[in-house]
Amino acid sequence: MNVWRDAPTLIGKHVTLRPLTLDDRDALLEAMADGDLASLFYTFVPTPETVDTWFAKLFAERDAARVIPFAVIAADGRLSGTTRFMRMSESDKRVEIGGTLYAKSVQRTGLNTEAKRMLLAYAFETMGVQCVQIRTGWHNHASRRAIERLGAKLDGVLRGHKIMPDGHVRDTMVYSIIAGEWPGVRSNLDYLMARHEERQR
Repeated sequence: MNVWRDAPTLIGKHVTLRPLTLDDRDALLEAMADGDLASLFYTFVPTPETVDTWFAKLFAERDAARVIPFAVIAADGRLSGTTRFMRMSESDKRVEIGGTLYAKSVQRTGLNTEAKRMLLAYAFETMGVQCVQIRTGWHNHASRRAIERLGAKLDGVLRGHKIMPDGHVRDTMVYSIIAGEWPGVRSNLDYLMARHEERQR
Protein backbone atom coordinates (compact mmCIF):
# COMPACT_ATOMS: atom_id res chain seq x y z
CA MET A 1 0.00 0.00 0.00
CA ASN A 2 1.27 3.46 -0.92
CA VAL A 3 0.30 5.77 1.96
CA TRP A 4 0.43 8.80 -0.36
CA ARG A 5 -1.98 7.31 -2.90
CA ASP A 6 -4.22 4.68 -1.32
CA ALA A 7 -7.00 5.47 1.13
CA PRO A 8 -6.84 3.37 4.29
CA THR A 9 -9.84 2.29 6.33
CA LEU A 10 -9.66 3.88 9.78
CA ILE A 11 -11.99 2.45 12.43
CA GLY A 12 -12.97 4.22 15.63
CA LYS A 13 -15.74 3.91 18.20
CA HIS A 14 -17.99 6.62 16.75
CA VAL A 15 -16.89 6.69 13.14
CA THR A 16 -15.24 4.69 10.37
CA LEU A 17 -13.39 6.37 7.53
CA ARG A 18 -13.14 4.28 4.37
CA PRO A 19 -12.36 5.00 0.71
CA LEU A 20 -15.12 7.00 -0.98
CA THR A 21 -16.49 5.34 -4.12
CA LEU A 22 -19.01 6.27 -6.79
CA ASP A 23 -21.38 3.73 -5.20
CA ASP A 24 -21.68 6.22 -2.32
CA ARG A 25 -23.33 8.84 -4.57
CA ASP A 26 -26.94 8.46 -3.42
CA ALA A 27 -26.08 7.98 0.25
CA LEU A 28 -23.91 11.10 0.15
CA LEU A 29 -26.75 13.13 -1.35
CA GLU A 30 -29.05 11.85 1.38
CA ALA A 31 -26.55 12.88 4.05
CA MET A 32 -26.18 16.35 2.51
CA ALA A 33 -29.98 16.76 2.56
CA ASP A 34 -29.90 16.19 6.35
CA GLY A 35 -29.89 19.80 7.52
CA ASP A 36 -30.19 21.27 3.99
CA LEU A 37 -26.44 21.80 3.83
CA ALA A 38 -26.61 23.00 0.23
CA SER A 39 -28.19 26.23 1.49
CA LEU A 40 -24.97 27.18 3.30
CA PHE A 41 -23.41 30.05 1.37
CA TYR A 42 -19.89 29.70 2.78
CA THR A 43 -19.05 26.21 1.53
CA PHE A 44 -19.68 24.01 -1.51
CA VAL A 45 -22.03 21.07 -0.99
CA PRO A 46 -22.82 18.62 -3.82
CA THR A 47 -26.46 18.55 -4.93
CA PRO A 48 -28.30 16.24 -7.34
CA GLU A 49 -27.43 18.72 -10.10
CA THR A 50 -23.71 18.97 -9.28
CA VAL A 51 -22.77 15.67 -7.62
CA ASP A 52 -21.61 13.89 -10.79
CA THR A 53 -19.26 16.74 -11.71
CA TRP A 54 -18.14 16.85 -8.07
CA PHE A 55 -17.22 13.14 -8.13
CA ALA A 56 -15.47 13.46 -11.51
CA LYS A 57 -13.27 16.31 -10.31
CA LEU A 58 -12.56 14.60 -7.00
CA PHE A 59 -11.52 11.32 -8.61
CA ALA A 60 -9.35 13.14 -11.16
CA GLU A 61 -7.52 14.73 -8.23
CA ARG A 62 -7.30 11.33 -6.53
CA ASP A 63 -5.83 9.71 -9.64
CA ALA A 64 -3.23 12.51 -9.81
CA ALA A 65 -2.20 11.70 -6.20
CA ARG A 66 -3.32 15.10 -4.93
CA VAL A 67 -6.31 13.88 -2.90
CA ILE A 68 -7.29 10.87 -0.81
CA PRO A 69 -11.10 10.97 -0.31
CA PHE A 70 -12.99 9.22 2.50
CA ALA A 71 -16.57 8.27 3.20
CA VAL A 72 -17.54 9.07 6.79
CA ILE A 73 -19.57 6.21 8.29
CA ALA A 74 -21.34 6.82 11.60
CA ALA A 75 -21.55 4.18 14.33
CA ASP A 76 -24.99 3.11 13.11
CA GLY A 77 -23.55 2.28 9.68
CA ARG A 78 -25.00 5.26 7.81
CA LEU A 79 -22.83 7.24 5.43
CA SER A 80 -22.93 10.59 7.18
CA GLY A 81 -20.48 12.70 5.22
CA THR A 82 -17.14 12.93 3.52
CA THR A 83 -13.65 14.26 4.21
CA ARG A 84 -10.27 14.04 2.52
CA PHE A 85 -6.56 14.56 2.53
CA MET A 86 -5.92 17.24 -0.09
CA ARG A 87 -3.22 19.61 -1.41
CA MET A 88 -0.87 16.72 -0.77
CA SER A 89 2.87 17.13 -1.27
CA GLU A 90 4.93 14.04 -0.56
CA SER A 91 8.18 15.91 -1.27
CA ASP A 92 7.33 18.61 1.28
CA LYS A 93 5.63 16.19 3.69
CA ARG A 94 2.50 18.31 3.86
CA VAL A 95 -1.21 17.54 3.63
CA GLU A 96 -4.42 19.39 4.26
CA ILE A 97 -7.51 17.89 5.87
CA GLY A 98 -10.50 19.41 4.12
CA GLY A 99 -13.56 18.98 1.95
CA THR A 100 -15.29 17.93 5.17
CA LEU A 101 -19.08 17.74 5.08
CA TYR A 102 -21.26 16.12 7.74
CA ALA A 103 -24.99 15.50 7.97
CA LYS A 104 -26.50 17.82 10.56
CA SER A 105 -27.63 14.86 12.69
CA VAL A 106 -24.02 13.83 13.43
CA GLN A 107 -22.60 17.29 14.04
CA ARG A 108 -21.47 17.90 17.63
CA THR A 109 -21.71 14.18 18.47
CA GLY A 110 -18.02 13.36 18.93
CA LEU A 111 -17.82 12.00 15.39
CA ASN A 112 -15.76 14.91 14.06
CA THR A 113 -13.30 14.88 16.95
CA GLU A 114 -12.63 11.18 16.51
CA ALA A 115 -12.42 11.48 12.72
CA LYS A 116 -9.86 14.29 13.00
CA ARG A 117 -7.95 12.31 15.64
CA MET A 118 -7.65 9.35 13.27
CA LEU A 119 -6.72 11.46 10.24
CA LEU A 120 -4.10 13.44 12.14
CA ALA A 121 -2.61 10.26 13.61
CA TYR A 122 -2.42 8.69 10.16
CA ALA A 123 -0.84 11.81 8.68
CA PHE A 124 1.82 12.29 11.36
CA GLU A 125 2.47 8.69 12.40
CA THR A 126 2.06 6.75 9.14
CA MET A 127 2.60 9.28 6.33
CA GLY A 128 5.32 11.06 8.29
CA VAL A 129 4.16 14.57 7.44
CA GLN A 130 5.73 17.63 9.01
CA CYS A 131 2.61 19.82 8.69
CA VAL A 132 -1.16 19.38 8.42
CA GLN A 133 -3.23 22.34 7.28
CA ILE A 134 -6.95 22.88 7.79
CA ARG A 135 -8.82 25.68 6.01
CA THR A 136 -12.27 27.17 6.35
CA GLY A 137 -14.22 30.23 5.31
CA TRP A 138 -14.21 33.41 7.41
CA HIS A 139 -17.98 33.20 7.87
CA ASN A 140 -18.00 29.53 8.87
CA HIS A 141 -17.84 30.24 12.58
CA ALA A 142 -18.82 26.71 13.63
CA SER A 143 -15.96 25.24 11.58
CA ARG A 144 -13.51 27.81 12.94
CA ARG A 145 -14.45 26.93 16.53
CA ALA A 146 -14.14 23.21 15.80
CA ILE A 147 -10.68 23.64 14.22
CA GLU A 148 -9.44 25.76 17.11
CA ARG A 149 -10.83 23.22 19.60
CA LEU A 150 -8.59 20.60 17.94
CA GLY A 151 -5.53 22.66 18.85
CA ALA A 152 -4.65 23.98 15.39
CA LYS A 153 -3.09 27.43 15.19
CA LEU A 154 -4.14 30.20 12.84
CA ASP A 155 -1.48 30.88 10.19
CA GLY A 156 -3.38 33.73 8.56
CA VAL A 157 -6.23 34.84 6.33
CA LEU A 158 -6.19 34.56 2.53
CA ARG A 159 -8.32 37.58 1.67
CA GLY A 160 -10.42 37.52 -1.49
CA HIS A 161 -9.26 33.95 -1.92
CA LYS A 162 -12.11 32.07 -3.58
CA ILE A 163 -15.25 32.80 -5.61
CA MET A 164 -18.06 30.65 -4.24
CA PRO A 165 -20.93 29.14 -6.29
CA ASP A 166 -23.29 31.97 -5.29
CA GLY A 167 -20.74 34.52 -6.50
CA HIS A 168 -19.53 35.90 -3.20
CA VAL A 169 -15.77 36.09 -2.61
CA ARG A 170 -14.56 34.05 0.34
CA ASP A 171 -11.81 34.99 2.74
CA THR A 172 -10.11 31.73 3.76
CA MET A 173 -8.78 31.07 7.26
CA VAL A 174 -5.63 28.89 7.20
CA TYR A 175 -4.79 26.82 10.29
CA SER A 176 -2.04 24.27 10.81
CA ILE A 177 -0.57 21.71 13.17
CA ILE A 178 3.13 20.89 12.84
CA ALA A 179 4.81 17.64 13.78
CA GLY A 180 6.32 18.96 17.01
CA GLU A 181 2.86 19.99 18.21
CA TRP A 182 1.21 16.65 17.45
CA PRO A 183 1.87 14.98 20.85
CA GLY A 184 0.14 17.85 22.65
CA VAL A 185 -2.71 17.99 20.13
CA ARG A 186 -3.13 14.21 20.42
CA SER A 187 -3.40 14.48 24.21
CA ASN A 188 -5.96 17.26 23.85
CA LEU A 189 -8.05 15.20 21.44
CA ASP A 190 -7.88 12.18 23.72
CA TYR A 191 -9.07 14.40 26.58
CA LEU A 192 -11.95 15.76 24.52
CA MET A 193 -12.97 12.24 23.52
CA ALA A 194 -12.83 11.01 27.13
CA ARG A 195 -14.92 13.97 28.26
CA HIS A 196 -17.47 13.21 25.54
CA GLU A 197 -17.63 9.58 26.61
CA GLU A 198 -18.21 10.65 30.23
CA ARG A 199 -21.11 12.88 29.22
CA GLN A 200 -22.72 10.00 27.33
CA ARG A 201 -22.84 7.80 30.41
